[in-house]
Amino acid sequence: MSRIRWAGPAVLLGGVLLGYANSFSGVFQFDDYNVIVHNPSVHSLSAWFSGLPAGIRPLLKLTYALNWTSGLGLFGFHLLNAVIHAANVFLVYALSRRIAARGSGEPGDTDAAIPIAAALLFAIHPVQTEAVTYISGRSMSLMAFFYLGSLLSYARGAETGGRILLYLVSPLLFLLALMTREAALTLPAALLLWESASPGPRERPGIIARRQAAHWAILACAGTAILLHPVYRHILGSGFSSLAPGQYLPVQVHGAFHLLSRLAVPHRLNIDPDLRIPPGWSPGVAAECAALLSLLALGIAVFRKSPTAGFGILWFFLQLSPTNSLVPRPDIANERHLYLASWGVFLCVGRGIGRLRAAGVPRWKWAPAAVLGVVLLAGLTIARNHAYRSEVALWESTVRLSPDKARAHNNLGYAYQLSGMREKAIGSYREALRLDGDFRLARGNLAALLDGAQPERNGRDPAVP
Repeated sequence: MSRIRWAGPAVLLGGVLLGYANSFSGVFQFDDYNVIVHNPSVHSLSAWFSGLPAGIRPLLKLTYALNWTSGLGLFGFHLLNAVIHAANVFLVYALSRRIAARGSGEPGDTDAAIPIAAALLFAIHPVQTEAVTYISGRSMSLMAFFYLGSLLSYARGAETGGRILLYLVSPLLFLLALMTREAALTLPAALLLWESASPGPRERPGIIARRQAAHWAILACAGTAILLHPVYRHILGSGFSSLAPGQYLPVQVHGAFHLLSRLAVPHRLNIDPDLRIPPGWSPGVAAECAALLSLLALGIAVFRKSPTAGFGILWFFLQLSPTNSLVPRPDIANERHLYLASWGVFLCVGRGIGRLRAAGVPRWKWAPAAVLGVVLLAGLTIARNHAYRSEVALWESTVRLSPDKARAHNNLGYAYQLSGMREKAIGSYREALRLDGDFRLARGNLAALLDGAQPERNGRDPAVP
């Protein structure tokens, strides 16, 4: 019995070790230079403390400062990222077990395969590499750790009547998630979703309101602080000012559909996807919108009959809402934004396996395909990690997938320049300028290279938070 009990966690740990053993060879990339390498506020604990009043994401920056001062170098950064991911895998497993155990009377709804499949996919799917192997992708994985921990504490407290879990531990973890990344604002809504995903009679609204009062109070305070904070106001303002009002929703629809597609097309992952801003509701964007709305409607329709599947679909949309809803972003989509949202899709996959088992489909008909899928995903994760081994490797991969994006060519040129590949750097800068004649950073990088000057400290064109 003890062997069976530990079989699931052992498989999950093995999946993390297999998928991310080679992530430790990764170097600083892209925004790592802005938020870590060239950011003096994370180079000592005293500098971190001094920067608290004006900064954002203080807990995330504290982990950077601890890594920077640990003496472990890049190994320490990657080790912490891998440990956070492993912890999240086990949190996903624990939560998946709880939601599957609720059941609904439908065949396979409580199948033991659901939590192990959901957590294993979460562990090894290559879309997670941007939140694990890319060092500054930690903002998503660390936020997810506190977010999932808060949800699990709430669920456990509601089951057992544990007041400390409900009124102290869960709200505190929610606060820590907000101090890591502001996307954690969705947690109170996730608690309501969790409460609703039960086939039995719901508890009285007053009881649920008392359980969640602290979370909603924290949300109100955090939301007010974000709106008043000058950094967040600048980010919000720049997003709206960069687009015409008629483009807000089409852009977000295009980004959300792209992210959903990355779960099904994991071999084309890209740290800087070339997603063009749609001028409005073109036929393609309208079709993407129809597909997303159909999926959302499906989640609502099956919610009572199959809470596991309904919860998974609605969870996906809820977790994408901070980055792909009403507030526009200059960068339409980043794969790390799928980190937490992907659990919902993986939960639905686990539910599908449960249905197969409940229907009595012989294991030999589906198990080989499942094992092959796991092996392929793990292989793609290992391959994607390998692309992070150098800036040249990462940006060559990016340019192959975004050949018409000027920023990708500029950043590849800068990587070539730092590596001493002068002619390749010149070619990349010129290609960036061919694509965007007003690209001042690429023009300055090229001029400095042709003049024989030392490269700028950071000639990379950064992304957005």
